[in-house]
Amino acid sequence: MGIPGGAKLRRVARFLLFSTIALALGGCTLPTFGGFRGATTQGQAEFKLWSWMTMAGLVVAAIVWGLILWAVIAYRRRDPDKMPRQFHSNAFVEVIYTAVPLIIIGVIFFYTVKTENTVDALAPHPAVTVRVTGFQWGWSFSYRDPQGKQIALVETAQARPPVLAGNPTSAEYPQFVLPLGETTQIVLESADVVHGFYIPAFNFSRYALPGVTNNFDFTPVHTGVFAGHCAQYCGLYHAEMLFSVRVVRPGAFQAWLSTQPASGAAT
Repeated sequence: MGIPGGAKLRRVARFLLFSTIALALGGCTLPTFGGFRGATTQGQAEFKLWSWMTMAGLVVAAIVWGLILWAVIAYRRRDPDKMPRQFHSNAFVEVIYTAVPLIIIGVIFFYTVKTENTVDALAPHPAVTVRVTGFQWGWSFSYRDPQGKQIALVETAQARPPVLAGNPTSAEYPQFVLPLGETTQIVLESADVVHGFYIPAFNFSRYALPGVTNNFDFTPVHTGVFAGHCAQYCGLYHAEMLFSVRVVRPGAFQAWLSTQPASGAAT
């Protein structure tokens, strides 16, 4: 005697569910889903939120698609001359599909606020302070001591013609340096129009607005060179507003900082 169609569907659904859970739990790291894992503690917090929300969305999508497929197969019209049994509503099902999405939204809201607070938190005594200024069409990175005095400057040469190199890490564009494992506070501003300060590997983007100062922290967790660019169209040579950030160990950072001039364009 064969297995009824409904029992077969339930077995397949259970197999798919348990297989998905096993694959998710068996992974050593969270899947990226096309994102960056984050080269700072702040960026890693965003990555975790992104990964878990994407996986939750896929689970919900699998359930919805599975129910649609089940309904199409289980309640298909087998006899063209007979109308299937009709029913109006199911109070239990309606409560479930109303309550579950509300719970999911509440969980997403809680962890989103928690992650935003982590990303926006400012250290009371950062190890380094860098004033970043966006201008048409380049960037200025001014390192400040605790008294606010400029001790080093890295910037785009304002008088240079466009080079159209297209590579943010090339020598034509400015590169500022951060110490590994230490908190750097960025003071972001604009000298003219709206610019977008964006470092993809840091999972971070923030507007540089005229007349507005934005403060945020970076705590790098990986050494390396990371590309950055302006993410807000700001004029003719917007595509030339490229830069990079290099993360080095604290000793190498102090050695680099001691060689930088306090004014003029540094390399």
